[in-house]
Amino acid sequence: MKSVSLVLGSGGARGLAHIGVIHWLEEHNYRIQSISGCSMGALIGGIYAAGKLDEFEKWVRAITKLEIITLLDISWNKSGLVKGDKIINTLIDLVGDMKIEDLPIKYTAVAADVNEEKEIWINSGRLFDAIRASISLPMLFTPHYYMGAHLIDGGVLNPVPIAPTFSDNTDITLAVNLGGKLISNSNAIDINDHQKKKNNDGINEKINNYIQQLKNKIDLPQEIDWGAYEIANQAFDAMQSTIARQKLAAYPPDRSIEIARNACGTLEFDRADEMITLGYRKAQESFT
Repeated sequence: MKSVSLVLGSGGARGLAHIGVIHWLEEHNYRIQSISGCSMGALIGGIYAAGKLDEFEKWVRAITKLEIITLLDISWNKSGLVKGDKIINTLIDLVGDMKIEDLPIKYTAVAADVNEEKEIWINSGRLFDAIRASISLPMLFTPHYYMGAHLIDGGVLNPVPIAPTFSDNTDITLAVNLGGKLISNSNAIDINDHQKKKNNDGINEKINNYIQQLKNKIDLPQEIDWGAYEIANQAFDAMQSTIARQKLAAYPPDRSIEIARNACGTLEFDRADEMITLGYRKAQESFT
C-alpha cells in the first residue's frame, strides 16, 4: 500500500470532485497519510480526516438549491455577503466538533491574512475554525477573525497548497487543481453507476430537520440574483488558475489532477453527483 500526501485545491462546488479522487485512492490501495487543503479542499480534507466523509457525501448528494439558499445567512456587512455560521453549525452537527491535533491524519488548512498579505497554515485548534477561515471567499463570506487576524480564503495566495507537505515522508504527493483549463459544453459529465450506488439514507434526517427549522424561522427568497457575484467569482477563478499554474510549475507534485474551472459554478452544490463522478474519473485517468 502506497502512502499519499494529498493536496486539495480551492474552487467552490468543484471541490466536491475531491470526494471522487479520495474514493479512487481508497479503492486502489493508496493510503492518505497527509492532507493539505485550501478553501473547499480544506473542508473536504478536514471532513475526511475526521472520518465523516461518507456522512457528508450522502448529505451533499441530497441537498437542493433551496436548501443551499437556506444555509446562506446574509450578513448585511460590507466585508462579505454571508456570515457562514449556519453552514459551519450544520457541518458540526454532521461531523462533530473536534480538534485538528486529535485527527488520525496530518492535516493543514491554508488561509490568508488579509492585512499582512501572507499565507496562514492552520494545523492545530478547532477543525471548523480552520475550515471557516479557509473558505472565506472574498465578497461572498465575511473574513473569519482567528489567531489574532482577519483570515480569508487561502486561494487568494495559494490555491493548491503543496508547501505544507514538503516534510512528509510519503511515497507520492498528489495535487488536485480545481482551476484547470476551460471545457466546452460538449464535454458533459455523465454520472456512472459507480457513483450512483452511493445512495442517501437516514443519515440525512438530522440535517434535514435542522434545515426545516431554519425555513420555519425566516422568509426565504425563491431566487437570488447572483449575477454580480458570479462575475466576481469568474475573475477570482481566473486569478487562482494563473497562481496555481505558477505554483505547480515551481513545486511540481509527483502526480496532479486538473478539474476545469468551468466544470460547475461556485455555489452549484446541487451538482454533487456530477462533480464526484468527475473527480473519480480524473483520478483514474491520472494513474492509468
